[in-house]
Amino acid sequence: MVSPARLCVTCKGGRSLCGQNPCPLLARIAVKPKVESFPQNFFGKSPNVFVGREGYPDVRIGPLAAMEEREGIDSPDAWFGRPYGEVIEMRSLLVRSNRRENIFSRSRVAEQVREIAMSSEPVDIEIGFEKRPVFRLSFSDVTQPMGPSAGMKSMRLAENPKIPRVVERVTSDDLKASDAGFELYRKGLDVHRITSIFSAGVIGTMERRKLVPTRYSITGVDDIIAKRLLEGVRDHPSVNEFLVYESEYLDNHFVILLMPGSWEFENFEAWAPGSFWSRSLKDTQIIREYEPFGGRTNYAESQGGGYYASRIAVAEALAGMRRQARVVVFREVYEGYVIPLGVWVVRETARRAFRNRPERFATLGDALSYAGSRTRIPLEEYRKRSVILSQKRLWDF
Repeated sequence: MVSPARLCVTCKGGRSLCGQNPCPLLARIAVKPKVESFPQNFFGKSPNVFVGREGYPDVRIGPLAAMEEREGIDSPDAWFGRPYGEVIEMRSLLVRSNRRENIFSRSRVAEQVREIAMSSEPVDIEIGFEKRPVFRLSFSDVTQPMGPSAGMKSMRLAENPKIPRVVERVTSDDLKASDAGFELYRKGLDVHRITSIFSAGVIGTMERRKLVPTRYSITGVDDIIAKRLLEGVRDHPSVNEFLVYESEYLDNHFVILLMPGSWEFENFEAWAPGSFWSRSLKDTQIIREYEPFGGRTNYAESQGGGYYASRIAVAEALAGMRRQARVVVFREVYEGYVIPLGVWVVRETARRAFRNRPERFATLGDALSYAGSRTRIPLEEYRKRSVILSQKRLWDF
């Protein structure tokens, strides 16, 4: 039986495993507002859209209204390296307008939301709120922080969205969502923008297109793209040495070990006492997920979106190297990670690891010795839980 405190590390506020909704930990977060008063009528830029999940299949949808124009206000790639306060402040300036629509809706509002999602640049919009928005930030383990939310009485696009040709072409084709999503990625769209397009329901076969809650689309796109990349990775030759990559951001420390052999993937999360989801624990909580050569068919329940965000970063790196490998990711979350900012932290920090020069080793013993010197948790704690590190192969000696 898992104790209630340990449930938090697995649930991360997303599945109400303790029986409480909303999550009591997320509800306690208090952040001082950058802007305390918001207008009831808005004219300005909308950089993106949001689709909620409560009440599914009738969900709340609407554009994000930027109360100040800030470069990178809706770009996880641009947030990396910025301090906690700056990321939270930027997100607090986005008002999440909403109106309840069925996931198959073709109303004027739903169509305008789709146009904003497809645009390559923020779109000028006019919004009339039902009431003046009241400051409140919401946080999640998957989505980025969200600013105040207000019901939407009216909405009008004040300019034509700038929709790239590739997006127009792909969204007009009768492709499966997975095929369309990967085609957009292959043509250079970033994962965050593809997530918005996926969420807005503008890809997929025509008769099955529907709005997808943002929370689910983030993990769905990470999964789709990684699976497609790994189809090619499995055909590449193996790495011929042991490689250790490393990066850290906002007290999320990654040590990534690549070993010779056919594709396997193992992802560890070690949550230190005092970090957000383990603040009431006395000992570090280590959770593990594993994927064999042929992939996995079940959802990574114990890690959720973090697993898929880590895996896509690894898949991208191996595809770029044109190599495959047995991979073990050690993610250690320290006391300083006091507010969850979403799985973009995982994806971007793991990506940055592969932009750094790796340490190279001829034997597994040397690679593990080095990796162990870079982790706070003794490596033996990982080894005794590991599927991959318990294997013995000639390459390891």
